[in-house]
Amino acid sequence: MKKVLFFSMLVFATGLLFSCTSDSPDNGGQGGEPSGSAGSLSYGDQTYKTVKIGIQTWMAENLNYNVSGSRCYGDSTGGDNQNRCGTYGRLYDWSTAMGFASNCNNSTCSSQIQYPHQGICPPGWHIPSNDDWDKLFRYVDGTSGTESPYDSETAGKHLKAKSGWNENGNGTDKYGFSALPGGDGYSDNSFYSVGNYVNWWSSSASESNSNIAYSRYIYYIIDGAYWSYDFKSVLRSVRCVQD
Repeated sequence: MKKVLFFSMLVFATGLLFSCTSDSPDNGGQGGEPSGSAGSLSYGDQTYKTVKIGIQTWMAENLNYNVSGSRCYGDSTGGDNQNRCGTYGRLYDWSTAMGFASNCNNSTCSSQIQYPHQGICPPGWHIPSNDDWDKLFRYVDGTSGTESPYDSETAGKHLKAKSGWNENGNGTDKYGFSALPGGDGYSDNSFYSVGNYVNWWSSSASESNSNIAYSRYIYYIIDGAYWSYDFKSVLRSVRCVQD
């Protein structure tokens, strides 16, 4: 819990602050060069950009699928929040993202998790597991390995969009992943750090703590992309990856 609690405290304190999955996070030491063409996918009322990175195909935008339990950043205060959903996508607690009943935020529900797990992603797509995220980060790094979950010291820089990040914390968008900092939300209707960071859910949940699931985040003042885990009730962004 130390890693996630430290990260959550940092955020609160500053206020600024299409491939098959594999059982192995090893990407085989691929070279990390942009490797695929852009595409598109229609889902709900929106058409999403997609991009092939290595042997994976990802949505190149955060999911903006309006389902019960999802929120736009700051929607407790009105204003331009629908515009924020259009820019950053919607925010979801873990159970909503996974398509589970809300009580799964407080219980393991491990028997319901499938790999790949579609959740609220379109048919043929799924909520990324830790293995999926590891594979993406290692491809960007051009490394191989088996450690999971995997922290990358460089992937954030190359996965960030070229604009939209606070204090010139923009990236190269080398792969067309176009990560934008949608912030997050909490059960008390508070929202934090839009412009500063993005945190995406993983379908992988903690086996030892029923309230916890894994996620991946990118922060505006660092070049890395890292794993964390947090309470399932926190509202995070979602990216879908193709089966």
